Amino acid sequence: MSTSKSIAARPVPLKGGRRTLSLPVVLLIIAGALALVSLVRLISGANDITSVGQVAGALELAVPIGLAGLGGLWAERAGVVNIGLEGMMVLGTWFGAWAGFQWGPWMGVLFGVLGGCLGGLLHAVITVTFGVNHIVSGVAINILAVGITRYLSNFAFDGVQGGSSKQSPRVDPIDKITIPGLSDWLQDLQQQHWFLVSDIAGILGGLVTGLSLLTVVALLLIPATWWILWRTPFGLRLRSCGESPVAAETLGVNVYKYKYIAVTVSGGLAGLGGAFLAIVATGIYQEGQTGGRGYIGLAAMIFGNWMPGGMALGAGLFGFTDSLKLRGGAENVHAMLLLLAILLVVAVFWQLYRKKYVAAVISAAVSALLFTWYFLTDQVPSQFVDAAPYVTTLLVLSLSAQRLRMPKADGLPYRKGEGK
Repeated sequence: MSTSKSIAARPVPLKGGRRTLSLPVVLLIIAGALALVSLVRLISGANDITSVGQVAGALELAVPIGLAGLGGLWAERAGVVNIGLEGMMVLGTWFGAWAGFQWGPWMGVLFGVLGGCLGGLLHAVITVTFGVNHIVSGVAINILAVGITRYLSNFAFDGVQGGSSKQSPRVDPIDKITIPGLSDWLQDLQQQHWFLVSDIAGILGGLVTGLSLLTVVALLLIPATWWILWRTPFGLRLRSCGESPVAAETLGVNVYKYKYIAVTVSGGLAGLGGAFLAIVATGIYQEGQTGGRGYIGLAAMIFGNWMPGGMALGAGLFGFTDSLKLRGGAENVHAMLLLLAILLVVAVFWQLYRKKYVAAVISAAVSALLFTWYFLTDQVPSQFVDAAPYVTTLLVLSLSAQRLRMPKADGLPYRKGEGK
């Protein structure tokens, strides 16, 4: 047996991994979460939190975050920390809009991916070949991307009809699909505001109404990534570079090659997220439109424990909170205070069961404060509404920090020949 096949045939079990939840348990958790959200909707009267428009908006906002997170997952599974996701998204927005307004939206998507790949390739050269600290390289790429796009905009957009030094002309939209009949029926059912039934109808309606074809592509990339990285010899070799590159090298794996591939793909996925922002979400490139989504995508990846499914869940959570301020604003975020307070009550009982008394007391105190805030006010300040997605990011990361396991060699320096 060749060395290239031997590593695919001998996966090493990871120590200290989390117990995998069975499908019935996962479905039970989802059902409980839906019932809780429906209960909060009935109590608060914020009927828009599970409406078709809310879900569709949350999905549109989650896609670029999810693509950035997916890009981070590819890089970090190969052992390269990619803080430069934000800059690669910026490159994707600019190149996507530049090509999109000239040759059509799909060419814009292609050029957006290529722009992100250029950023990923640069990050790979700096970190893999020259061994520069991954954080330093990522921050430098973020700064460089902003400067490059601002410089290029002066030549490409300034003086063009509809464009300026800070924005592009409008890009033609990508086609959207709606399932006729089913979409209308689900929307009518959601508007009845029945317990749980209307909430499920609103969620399903948001998934079949006005869905961009690029959104479908982005959603398919999640299971595709899982299959490639966890069900193919290529994926096993790539992940071995993030766990133990020295051991992988002794088994004949070209570690540099796999790191280059992973980081370039990472940049391409982040660039695709940027192209989505410019072409689907807004139809135009605007300076600063990424708004830190590359960093939030990185947070979604960490929340998901470096797994595609968990990352998608995190991106959906951040997209949902981001969309709350667009539909109903203060009323919807005010309802979320009640939801969070109830979740903390559940957390109190769970922590008492696990005999973590200090954590239980803290959770109970915070829950009491949130209940008080909710019942003594009718809405939250507008500043808090704008900050809700970022507050959610910090809360989720702080609550999930103890269960995380990053790839063992993630961010560690590696030089070719160490395994010989």
